[in-house]
Amino acid sequence: MGNSNMRGLYIAVAAWLVSGSSLMASDMRPQPGDVRAETPSYSPYAGREFPTRVLFGDTHLHTAISVDAGTMNRVGQEDALRFARGEEITTTHGLKARLSRPLDFLVVSDHAEMYGLMPALLKGDPDVLATEAGKRWYDMLKSGDPDQTFAAAMEIVDSLSKPEAPISNPRLVRDAWRRYTALADRYNEPGRFTAIIGYEYTTQGGNNLHRNVLFRGDAQTANRTLPFSQFDSQNPEDLWQALDKFQRETGAEVLAIPHNGNLSNGRMFSVETNAGKPLTKELATLRAALEPIVEVTQIKGDGEAHPMLSPTDEFADFDTWDKSNLNGTEAKKPGMIQYEYAREALKTGLKLEQKLGINPYKFGMIGSTDSHTSMATAAEENFFGKHSGVEPEPKRWEHVVIEAPNPDFTIMGWQQAAAGLAAVWATENTREGIFDAMKRKETYATTGTRMVVRFFASWDFEEADMHTRLPATVGYAKGVPMGGDLSGGPDGGSPSFLVAAAKDPYSGNLDRIQIIKGWLDSDGKTHERVYDVAWSGERRPGGDGKLPPVGNTVDVKNATWTNSIGAPELITVWSDPDFDPELNAFYYARVIEIPTPRWTAYEAKRFGITMPPEVPMVTQERAYTSPIWYSP
Repeated sequence: MGNSNMRGLYIAVAAWLVSGSSLMASDMRPQPGDVRAETPSYSPYAGREFPTRVLFGDTHLHTAISVDAGTMNRVGQEDALRFARGEEITTTHGLKARLSRPLDFLVVSDHAEMYGLMPALLKGDPDVLATEAGKRWYDMLKSGDPDQTFAAAMEIVDSLSKPEAPISNPRLVRDAWRRYTALADRYNEPGRFTAIIGYEYTTQGGNNLHRNVLFRGDAQTANRTLPFSQFDSQNPEDLWQALDKFQRETGAEVLAIPHNGNLSNGRMFSVETNAGKPLTKELATLRAALEPIVEVTQIKGDGEAHPMLSPTDEFADFDTWDKSNLNGTEAKKPGMIQYEYAREALKTGLKLEQKLGINPYKFGMIGSTDSHTSMATAAEENFFGKHSGVEPEPKRWEHVVIEAPNPDFTIMGWQQAAAGLAAVWATENTREGIFDAMKRKETYATTGTRMVVRFFASWDFEEADMHTRLPATVGYAKGVPMGGDLSGGPDGGSPSFLVAAAKDPYSGNLDRIQIIKGWLDSDGKTHERVYDVAWSGERRPGGDGKLPPVGNTVDVKNATWTNSIGAPELITVWSDPDFDPELNAFYYARVIEIPTPRWTAYEAKRFGITMPPEVPMVTQERAYTSPIWYSP
């Protein structure tokens, strides 16, 4: 093409871009019979609207702003955000720390109770020192006596169990909240890193009915309210009412995420109201709307399943904390456990739906850390623990993490779990994209691994679908994703599930994929069953139906392993062989890695120490997807 013709083409293109009119219609537009008329786009990704990327983050992180963390932690909210973005920071005790890979999003969820008090106390704020408690705590913390400092910390933490705040200063709360929301806006970078605004509502003392509250909007939205604390009400139902009112009056959107049902002593997933009365349809509806997801794994133990509730599930006893409530003031009784664990709550939800017409426990699942160090460290080899009182050093494993009145209920350092992360299938890495994914429950929990998991249900999946290299394309085209609902199947048909998992490149290969089913029978009784649906190697289930263990390549002494067993990815299509179209049910996937070193093994190697036999040295990281619910 000559220069004059090229110049003419450029002029025509420029005119088209400016005017929006067609360009050389007779030459460029597809004509009848032209393959371009029948194929709008050659690219298989053009026009794709479903989520294509999983985002990993932490919705539960505390900094020096939290009244409990701030007694020991000197790392602030800005460094917490910098750390989550992949930057190196200095810890409270002067160590250098960094993540292996940045997170995609973070919620700095400092406690609502006496929000912002600790920095003001440590600086000697005149209004704080004018109170009896403030002057006493300041003198103890500044005394230079470690025993006095520890006593002050315990007294401050204990104040969170009282009905009234020992120091109430709305100015401190408002100023600290607005500094935080402005900081979150500043570090929020759509497309790269999302800083979601939130806080923790910490209620019922040791009975742990805590929630993290997340805002969809920015500082301008969040500043229209202040964190709702237990000093406003110790009843979580009042939190729901306050959040609902905020949404109705402002048009903003919020959600709440319950956590650590395993330490609530039977209160988190009860069939009664907080006052012990029968649950109403109105409250069930409000809870279902405001609490679409639940945090099922974190530092303070795993809350997916319990061996007493699931005796035939060999993977149910994982990082189990089940001796007492959170602060060790009330022993655990067998009747409590059924109202504490996610799987049982999902089953309870089926029963309540039959009774009330609404399922308050129709929730998805995520993990997070609940770290009070300002650092979201969920990786076994990079675990900094629950609080800043003890950072990595030779005796950390035997230090007390939670001191209970009854020594039998005291939690030692080695019992902490290096967990977890929230995995979210979002259309984009923005506040809106992540929040909306949480609302539709397209999420899954991990114990710290970043494996990639897809889970779909349909009436039409076939064996060929498991061979696709784009499982989401067929999954969304034929079915519903995790967090969705399936109904209206063909006569005689059984639902089929497409489930796929790819290993975290920094972690172990995959052992197996399981699908957990829960259902409500015609007599109103709930049941569950665990199915192994895909696994690595040439193993075959035994006569008892159980799949043999994958093996173990962990070298504990050197805190390493080999990926010579397991599989880098697993994918299958599975149909429920026991399906009854008349019964309500739910299904979710659990993906388990091969054994790898636990954080205690890395600690023993790093410091050249030997721990006693009761300290576990090996773990099997895992992920739990949000369920898919079936109804006739």
